[in-house]
Amino acid sequence: MRADNAGMSRPPPPTREHFAVFRPIGTRWMDDDAYGHANNVVYYAWFDTVVNAWLMEATGTDIRRLPQIGVVAETGCTFFSSVSFPQTLDIGLSVERLGERSVTYRLGVFVTGSAGCAALGRFVHVYVDATTRRSAPVPPGVAATAARSAKPGPRIRLVIAA
Repeated sequence: MRADNAGMSRPPPPTREHFAVFRPIGTRWMDDDAYGHANNVVYYAWFDTVVNAWLMEATGTDIRRLPQIGVVAETGCTFFSSVSFPQTLDIGLSVERLGERSVTYRLGVFVTGSAGCAALGRFVHVYVDATTRRSAPVPPGVAATAARSAKPGPRIRLVIAA
């Protein structure tokens, strides 16, 4: 996948005000690649960790035990600046879209103490029945929690390169 920049300007970095909640994440020695910054795959692990930890804390439920589970259907990230070990990060989270069967999250990566957003992520959970893996509605507790965490902010548009 690649960002479709034809005829479009790059979205400006969001600010902390674009996010409803924050979760601290420490970078690790092994997060950095040969170029001295966190490898892009690490960002997706941070997003997965923040979304699921927030869901468990905010709902008071072990989401792995629900009859419907969220599976990751789409991710994306726009990078504005690099981060590296040993920085501590604040990952901001807001709900960009709450659908009947999916939730789209917006995530911002901020170095602790910095106003500038280093990366803007997109993370989509599609809900399925835990047993059959067939499409299912977002669980009521998750939907209510997600609705409380919606905030306007920049979106990421990705297209699949041919």
